[in-house]
Amino acid sequence: MRRQQINTNSLLGETKRILRHFNLKTKKGLGQHFLIDRKILRTVIIASELNPKDNIIEIGPGLGIVTRELVRMVRYLIAVELDHQLVDVLKRDLSSYNNVSIIEDDFLKISINTLLESFQSPVNYKVVANLPYYIATPAIRHFLEATCKPQLMVVMVQKEVAEAIIAKHGRTSILSMGVHFYGEPKIIAYVPARSFYPVPKVDSAILQIRLYAQPLFLVDEYSFFQLVRAAFSSPRKQVINSLAQGLKISRLETLTLLNRANIDYHRRPGTLKLDELVKLWELFHHGG
Repeated sequence: MRRQQINTNSLLGETKRILRHFNLKTKKGLGQHFLIDRKILRTVIIASELNPKDNIIEIGPGLGIVTRELVRMVRYLIAVELDHQLVDVLKRDLSSYNNVSIIEDDFLKISINTLLESFQSPVNYKVVANLPYYIATPAIRHFLEATCKPQLMVVMVQKEVAEAIIAKHGRTSILSMGVHFYGEPKIIAYVPARSFYPVPKVDSAILQIRLYAQPLFLVDEYSFFQLVRAAFSSPRKQVINSLAQGLKISRLETLTLLNRANIDYHRRPGTLKLDELVKLWELFHHGG
């Protein structure tokens, strides 16, 4: 316990010195909470399974606490930061490295393929990020839906979001279905709020997502996830109601569809399994 406190104070002091030196204030609207716990930093690095040939995309590097560790260990690093002032800090701090690009932009508006051009050749890559809470879900989805997906993602997100992602039938959601379709998620560790400065109101978790070489099922991904969104359009209703509403078909048609898929129409969407949704998709689009 004592050792962890010393580690925390060390990074906290460094963070405050950087903020004072550059006359910076944290921006609540951008969800800025900087990591100040070296034990958590080490856990992130270990979970990322780094090697010298790795190419990394980091989202929201902030003051560069994680970035400085990554850039010494990998082939190339692309860091995307929205805050102009922090971009200036990062560029000054990392100017001695020739294997890093700092991009000032809104990550959600960037094509992943455009980012990958900085690696200069079609390559595999990993994602490491302390994601601002407000973009965590769309950021994860952005990578999962990309043409060229990462091999591995290690992200810090709100504890409840991480737990929702790893949830299986009984507590599933559109997000968990999407992640499980493309990869295997696992919570590596929980991160108490005091591990950040300023201290957020909620705890976080380190989430590792190991992407499959190919999605679990051979489907048309666009129309499949249209059906998934339809199924979860009213998650508190019985699946017959949410599916009918989402697909804009009659209850009778929906009941026939569910019966053919051997799914009890009384069930809630959160109890559906991924393979059951695939079966529904096959029946709805191909009558198989």
